[in-house]
Parts: sequence; structure tokens; C-alpha cells
Amino acid sequence: MTKSKKFLRNMMRFFQFGSTREGNNEEDLERIAAQEQKQFRFETLVSATKDFHPTHKLGEGGFGPVYKGTLDNGREIAVKKLSHSSNQGMKQFTNEAKLLARVQHRNIVNLVGYCAHSNEKLLIYEYVANESLDRFIFKPNKKELLDWKKRYDIITGIARGLLYLHEDSHCCIIHRDIKASNILLDDKWVPKIADFGMARLFPEDQTHVNTRVAGTTGYMAPEYVMHGKLTVKADVFSFGVLILELMSGQRNSTFNQHSDGQNVLDWAYKLHRKDRSLDIMDPVLQPSAAIERVKTCIHIGLLCVQGDPQIRPYMRQVVVWLSRKPESLNLPEPVRPGIPGSRYRRTHRPPGMSSTAGTSIDNSHTNDTTLNTNTVSTSTSALTSPPRSITDRGKRPMGS
Repeated sequence: MTKSKKFLRNMMRFFQFGSTREGNNEEDLERIAAQEQKQFRFETLVSATKDFHPTHKLGEGGFGPVYKGTLDNGREIAVKKLSHSSNQGMKQFTNEAKLLARVQHRNIVNLVGYCAHSNEKLLIYEYVANESLDRFIFKPNKKELLDWKKRYDIITGIARGLLYLHEDSHCCIIHRDIKASNILLDDKWVPKIADFGMARLFPEDQTHVNTRVAGTTGYMAPEYVMHGKLTVKADVFSFGVLILELMSGQRNSTFNQHSDGQNVLDWAYKLHRKDRSLDIMDPVLQPSAAIERVKTCIHIGLLCVQGDPQIRPYMRQVVVWLSRKPESLNLPEPVRPGIPGSRYRRTHRPPGMSSTAGTSIDNSHTNDTTLNTNTVSTSTSALTSPPRSITDRGKRPMGS
């Protein structure tokens, strides 16, 4: 059994409340710590966070508070502590532990270890110095810290993280809550996808794709909101919203500046149709912006938020587009963005276009993360044709 599988098995055993084995768990902690070096002693975390002092608190979610800590060797960590009164938090907390135990990627937050001490359940992460993306793009006094190059690198990094989750990890993982506040930035401004409490793992042998709707207003795909149909295209939609927010500096869920657009997506789409997409660009980007790259990112964002999930691109195609020079691309024109509560008209597919269902997701996953940008087509058929690891069979989310 591999080290990561042992880590997963042992960790999940410790996150069982009310188990008759709970007393015995304490006796096993030292042995597991020696084997995996993933288990943290509770006393170590108490010391690192100064007894979870309020001044060390970084934030709080449905699961409970998160604290900054410093280990004796100087390493900084973030400690997520489960609230004793949070039933839903326990489910999200365990879900996050289960998924992140087997995930490792530069653009995904790193789970350092875990701790189970009596009724205390804690997860320990790498500390990410620059907080979350929303603290910068939506704050007038911090926007200028993210110039064009940083924003472009952030978009590319998030795209690569999502590609890994959808196609290149141990199993297809759909995050379900991609948004600015769930993207952390390290000291070099590298983006890291965080908060996997609502993520779903799709096992190989299941076919059902309906699930309870969960997510954040302004980021959820319309077919998911209306019908509970969960596919990788839901994450693609959220990613498209995030691109347009990064380009405009406007929050989609609270957008009300322009009467000709009911949200950022609609506003950007209407301007794009008039060949004025640069009008949405955040003014602070003017000095540093690579104009053609900005237009390309807006175009890609609009392709990702199209109302019809069948014609949204897969993340592998998005990563290829972002890696190419704008002048080498021949992107298809986007159709109207999807808006939760509205119905989309099925887009007519030209001859030869794939008929893969919009609810299909990965059945198996390639380990080949190398992209040949010289041979991958950017034709319309590439948008809807799933990667070679994806078929027209769906899967049921674990824990939905």
C-alpha cells in the first residue's frame, strides 16, 4: 500500500465521531506519526497558534475557525479547526480531508497533516501569505498590487489546477465552489485552489449525476442550479466568471453599475458583440496590460460561461488557449452567457461536431499532463469533444 493510501485510510478513521474506537485512536497516533509524518500532536498546534489566540485567527467558515501558526522549526501553517456545534461543517471538513489527502499540485493548497485529539478535529495546511484573491481584485486600495502579468499568471494557474482535478488526479474531482475567495495567493502570487468542503469525487463504477445544489451565488452554472446536473462544466462556468471578474475588477454577484448589463457576464458579452470588450477592463490594468492578451482572456471567459454546457470548453482546451499567442488563435464566437433561472436553447452543432452529452464526465483519467500546443486544434469541435479520457457515461458524486 502506498504512503498516500495509508495516510488516507488512517486519517479517515480518526474523523469518525462517536466511534467505539475513539479511545484506541489516541494510542495509534504516535505510530502513525512515525510512519507518515502527517500526524500533528494537539499540544504542538496549541503552541503554534498561542492556544488558538484571536490575534492568530485568519477567518472562519461553516466548519469553524482557521488560525495561523508557527512551528518550532519556523515553518508557518494554517490550522483549520472543526467547530463542535457544526453538523454540516463536519461533513465538509471530512470531505476536504478525504479529497486533499490524495491531491498534490502546485496550484492546489497543500494539506500538511491532521490531528485528532478527543473531540478536537483539525486539518493543517501550508500557510499562504497573501490571503485570498477577492481581498485584492475587489478592494480599491489593493487592486494595483495585481498588475496584468500577475492576473494573467493567476488565471493560467487556476486553469492548470482545475485541469489536474478534472483529468489528471487519482479520480475526477469537481470543486463546486470556484470563486475569488477560494483562491489563495502565496508570497510569489502563485494561485492555489482552496476549500474543498463541497467538492465531489466521482468513482469509476457509478452513473448518476444528480446532486444537491451547493455553491455561491454568481458563480454557479444555470443547469446545475436548475436541475442539479453536476459535471466538470459547472467548474468551467465558475472559472469563466472568475476570469471576467479578474479582467473587470467587478464582483458578478453584486454588479449594478451598468443598465445595459444585468451582471458582469451579460455586460461583457454585449460589449464583446460590439467589438468593445476592452471597455470592461479594470482601469488599474491600463499601464501594464497586453491588449491582445486581455481581449483573448475576456473571449475565453465568455466561452466558459455560455448557457449551453455542451459547448463550453473543457479545461484542457482552456489551458492550451492560454498557452498560445493571441495571433495564433481562431476562437469561436461565444453565445449568450448562462443565467441561473433562465433556459438555454440548444446550440446547433455543425456537421462533425461531437454529440457528447452535457452531463457526461470523466470515466478514467490520463496521467499525461504534457500539452502539445503545436498540434491541438482550436476548432469548434474541440470545445465539445471531451478529452480522450472522457466518455458519454456519467458518474455519481461520492457523498452527495
